[in-house]
Amino acid sequence: MAERPVERAGDATLTHLNDAGEARMVDVSDKPATAREATARGFVRLSAECVALLRSGGVPKGDALAVARIAGIMAAKKTPELIPLCHPLPLTGTDVTAEVTDDGAEIVARVRTLGPTGVEMEALTAVSVACCALIDMIKAVDRLARIERVEVAAKSGGRSGDWKRED
Repeated sequence: MAERPVERAGDATLTHLNDAGEARMVDVSDKPATAREATARGFVRLSAECVALLRSGGVPKGDALAVARIAGIMAAKKTPELIPLCHPLPLTGTDVTAEVTDDGAEIVARVRTLGPTGVEMEALTAVSVACCALIDMIKAVDRLARIERVEVAAKSGGRSGDWKRED
């Protein structure tokens, strides 16, 4: 199969498709390994009762925020097993934070590597799974909990350079 990217509408290039339009894993063997970092964030909207339980440490299943953080770290490491065309990368660091706000919890994941491609998918996967784990921990208290705004917030390194979401 051809290794060149497929040109689509205008200047957009879909690099994960071959000439026949079939999905493929992009060959990054010619790209230099550089320091790369990505930050993603997500929000879990919660009831006032659930926020109070998180703040007091009174969630019946235990430390929901700690479980969410650990789940996020584990998820970052498993990303290539979950996202079919994602390259396995040696992660050099993963930080996941969970901060309670007045209307929920803000989850942020920062993932780093020295590799030939970025870690945006690892950061997004970490946040997504951390949000799911938090809901699993509090679902008996707040059946209406919902995940909102999962997004890449920033990235650095690589050919495209640094980028930060403007809010």
